[in-house]
Amino acid sequence: MTDRKQFLGVLGAGLFAACSTPRNEEKKAEAPKPRGDHRIYVTNEASGDLTVIDSASLEAIKTLPLGKRPRGIRASPDGKLIYVALSGSPFAPPGVDESTLPPPDRGADGVGVVDAAKLEVVKIIRAGQDPESFDLSRDGRYLYVSNEDDAKVSVVDLSSDSVAASVAVGGEPEGVTLTPDGKFVYVTSEEEGTITAIDTAANKGVKTFRVGRRPRAVVFLPDGSRGFVSLENNAAVAVVDARKHALVTLIDLGDKDVKPMGLALTKDGGRLFVSTGRFHKVFEIDTAANKPVASWEAGERPWGIGLSPDEKTLYTANGPAGDVSVIDVATRTVRARVKAADRPWGILVLPAPPAG
Repeated sequence: MTDRKQFLGVLGAGLFAACSTPRNEEKKAEAPKPRGDHRIYVTNEASGDLTVIDSASLEAIKTLPLGKRPRGIRASPDGKLIYVALSGSPFAPPGVDESTLPPPDRGADGVGVVDAAKLEVVKIIRAGQDPESFDLSRDGRYLYVSNEDDAKVSVVDLSSDSVAASVAVGGEPEGVTLTPDGKFVYVTSEEEGTITAIDTAANKGVKTFRVGRRPRAVVFLPDGSRGFVSLENNAAVAVVDARKHALVTLIDLGDKDVKPMGLALTKDGGRLFVSTGRFHKVFEIDTAANKPVASWEAGERPWGIGLSPDEKTLYTANGPAGDVSVIDVATRTVRARVKAADRPWGILVLPAPPAG
């Protein structure tokens, strides 16, 4: 009898172990992943979607279809909405014979609006031909959108989702940034090598001035005294007087093959980070001295660029590689690469929405 009891005891223990182990493993597999304090939103120009990356797990938590050629990306002032420029114009890399390209799909032009918490597309706003980049007014009421094929900026009234005004700014407009006081919006013209300063009260251009060859992006110091403009074909960053709307000087990045593209400025305005496209590097500029202080390898053709809220981490969108570099600012090294989708273009970094 004792032997039988021992046998049944051993058998029962074995059955318990066999049944309980998978459950424990299942519970372990279902344990929630760490949740970061911010998210990285990446527009993928070729695949037409938005990759959302968590800052703790450094994994894509969602890929959201948007439409054709998503590029420029910004958030509403409260961070609840994300706006993305969409374009139905065909890809036209430098040197291409445009007569060989298919006709544009104007029905695909617009600005997509995404709910940042739900990660859902709310609507598409019509905003002129071939939207590429844009900025929002400080009160979130207006969008200023560069229409690359149309050589204009559309001023979109978000209360009615309609174009309230259109301002000529020169061929191939791209970078669009409001001055910190919101009184002017600067728009770069790649074709003309100029910036047009638009008075946001009158929706009129008040001055156009030369800065250099193929200007791309614009950022401003917090006090609005100076702006910085990436010059793709000058291997330099232009410094402008943002009150007189005039060029001050050029910051030479030291190599003719450098292709300055995206810009990210620290909150205090002391350091400027510049992505350089086919040159593969990020440059760090001391804005008080107007000179580069460091550069390092970032990825394959880094374009879009953004800083984490604590400014300890830098992110770059690397188009041909289809990934995002995660860069430690203190050590100036890439500590990870996160897969995005096809041809990542723009980057937006926002605090993570509340859980649940």
